[in-house]
Amino acid sequence: MNFAYDAPEVEARWQARWAEEHAFEVANDDPRPAFYVLCMYPYPSGAAHQGHIRNYTFGDLNARWRTMQGYSVLSPIGFDSFGLPAENAAIKTGTHPRTFTDARIAELSSSLRRLGAGYDWRRLVKSHDPTYMRFNQVIFRHFLEAGLAYRKKAPVNWCPGCNTVLANEQVRADGTCERSGDLVVKRDLEQWFFRITAYADDLLADLDALDWPERVKVMQRNWIGRSEGAQFEMGVVGSDQRIEVFTTRPDTAFGMTFVVLAPEHPLVQSITEPERRAAVTAFIERARQEPEFERQSFEGSLDKRGIFTGAYAVNPFNCQEVPIYLADYVLMGYGTGAIMAVPGQDQRDWEFAQAYGLHIVRTVQPPEGWDGEAYTGEGPAINSEWLDGLGVKEAKERAIAWLEEHGMGRRTVQYRLRDWLISRQRYWGCPIPVVYCPVDGIVAVPEEQLPVLLPDDVQFLPTGESPLRYHEGFLHTTCPRCGGPAERETDTMDTFVDSSWYFLRFCDPWETETPVDCQAAMRWMPVDQYIGGIEHAILHLLYARFYTRALGDMGLGPQSLKEPFKRLFTQGMIRMDGTKMSKSKGNLIAPEGYFDSVGADALRIFHLFVGPPADDFDWTDQTDDVIDGCRHFLDRVWRLATGEAEGSAGVDRELTTADYELTRATHKLVDRVTRELERWSYNTAVAFLREHTNVLYRYAQSGDGARQATMAHSVDTLLLLLAPMAPHVTAELWERRQGAGARVHAEPWPVADPALLSEELVTLVVQVNGRLRDKVEVPAGASAEDVTAAALASPKVAAQLDGHEPARIVARPPNLVNIVL
Repeated sequence: MNFAYDAPEVEARWQARWAEEHAFEVANDDPRPAFYVLCMYPYPSGAAHQGHIRNYTFGDLNARWRTMQGYSVLSPIGFDSFGLPAENAAIKTGTHPRTFTDARIAELSSSLRRLGAGYDWRRLVKSHDPTYMRFNQVIFRHFLEAGLAYRKKAPVNWCPGCNTVLANEQVRADGTCERSGDLVVKRDLEQWFFRITAYADDLLADLDALDWPERVKVMQRNWIGRSEGAQFEMGVVGSDQRIEVFTTRPDTAFGMTFVVLAPEHPLVQSITEPERRAAVTAFIERARQEPEFERQSFEGSLDKRGIFTGAYAVNPFNCQEVPIYLADYVLMGYGTGAIMAVPGQDQRDWEFAQAYGLHIVRTVQPPEGWDGEAYTGEGPAINSEWLDGLGVKEAKERAIAWLEEHGMGRRTVQYRLRDWLISRQRYWGCPIPVVYCPVDGIVAVPEEQLPVLLPDDVQFLPTGESPLRYHEGFLHTTCPRCGGPAERETDTMDTFVDSSWYFLRFCDPWETETPVDCQAAMRWMPVDQYIGGIEHAILHLLYARFYTRALGDMGLGPQSLKEPFKRLFTQGMIRMDGTKMSKSKGNLIAPEGYFDSVGADALRIFHLFVGPPADDFDWTDQTDDVIDGCRHFLDRVWRLATGEAEGSAGVDRELTTADYELTRATHKLVDRVTRELERWSYNTAVAFLREHTNVLYRYAQSGDGARQATMAHSVDTLLLLLAPMAPHVTAELWERRQGAGARVHAEPWPVADPALLSEELVTLVVQVNGRLRDKVEVPAGASAEDVTAAALASPKVAAQLDGHEPARIVARPPNLVNIVL
């Protein structure tokens, strides 16, 4: 293919110039209004793939566009450089994770530079950098002092493929690890947690004000899962043990006919009758090996999913004894691990009661003619003594008040959200800065001794334990408090810790005393435009919101800053053969071949043009043809801007109507493209630019020829609008047209003249069977469909039609429509 210009040469030259001129570096005291554009912290898996190109093209467009609008734009880059892949590579190949990671960072950095992404590289942050590790550990110390970090033994999600613990959010709905795909099992381990639940109410309440996609906010609301209800105790018959339950429907308590405990409930062993103990123990062991998603499933019969303990509890509302069962679908992670079962008002309880022959009592009157099973709707209370006749809402309030009056229970709120498990049995992560002393217990490493760094001479074996456990020099240390022998914590932090505050560090990465320079953070935060995948809706985004609040509360960040990301955009994913394009799937398409042929600008235009940015799209056999079409578009722009296209140089002549119409079209283009960029409709913005390029070619080749000044203004405007999208070719053309040193991205963004946006009106003559019936004002540029619709909307025409359909309509826009009956 013959191209109009040498894209690789032009792009390499401008990338070098931008670096020499420090084009994208911004000072914290820049007098222009601040605007912070950020793409999510990338994991450096190697050279960029098309998913990277799509994401970082969107980010770079925003940064360049906002700069042209007069903002001081912070657009930094960093690398989420800890993680499993580097350690797995070390196990397989013997390459040290640091060596592996640094090489991958170099590859991805090269790809981003060739894309033309404009970053302030001075602000580079890497998770495995000792300075960043030190401040991660400083934050942990503060969390520990504030009670936000704690250690406890807990059943955890264990991935046998990754040989490490996973947070709940890292387990897919089907019970498999999101990275390896292995089935996750439960293990009991001593683990470190962050008390994110302390912020549950704030995290939930502040979602409404965020300019985020509604589906992301819904996902966070559901994950936090706030439930209001009552918590009360029940005695166990023949024992001094008491079972605490939480319910959102205390109004139905008179219908409780049995109690169900989680198999892991701490009271199970002590209340189980001796003759039932062997069967109960076997049931518990079976349930513990089942994936959590299977235990929560509603599918299948319940006749093998429960077991009777032989014990009975006393319902405090009516003093009746009810049997105590275990069921695998009850989990200790939510509520109290015990539920009062009301089969009349809960379908799962109904099915369980049917499976085990248990009594069913309705406590809410179903509507007349109801022939269903459990009834969960509104209605008056029945079979509930002093609640009878009350509606659901009033009965709830009366039941809670009764519990509190009698000292049996209290109003309470429960959350689905669990505390954040951060322990990972891995080497390649930030060490947790505590030691274990036989005398003093858990002791935080003093701040002056941080960072605790990773030793390089470790053995990488797939044992399921951190290789740090076998490194004598790391493991054995002295207690900072008593000076006696102690052991270091050998677990490392979840890598989501690293990505929970990096955006704050970017504000001033040169700060040496504290993790966050609060003055700089107040200058830039919150991030004005955050860009990343929908897969991070729960994990990263929720943790980052928690961190921002916690750092402020501890004086490590601005106290007034509550939300880290003002506006969020989640781009669609790229599919190939029906699956997401990713390294783990082995279906990546590298950009380098396109950089070397059509150029980075053409690939950028393709990603902007291929469809709405929020939608997924498929990479197919036809994709290369579309990319070639994008390069053809840029070639046409090149020929226009350089005067190579026929008639594009223009002539010096008087203004004509055609010149006026081109000027109007140019201002309409400015208005349209600006609006489309604001609403993330990049595909239609590119379509408008391509359409206008066609208009310019027709204008240049018209009978009167192009008027030089009119053509120059329109082409210059086209280049300015295209500059954030295709930065290299527009930079080259702008300097050629405006002179040495001219920089298109330093120019102000064009502003449309409102007077040139208004449509000129003309008179449309409307005929019926050739006779004048009405005159209607329509825009001068109205189409045949527009004038036909205007004619049919006329009351005078409607009277002539009298309900009949026209036999034919002849439209001659914008002046005439003849309706033939």
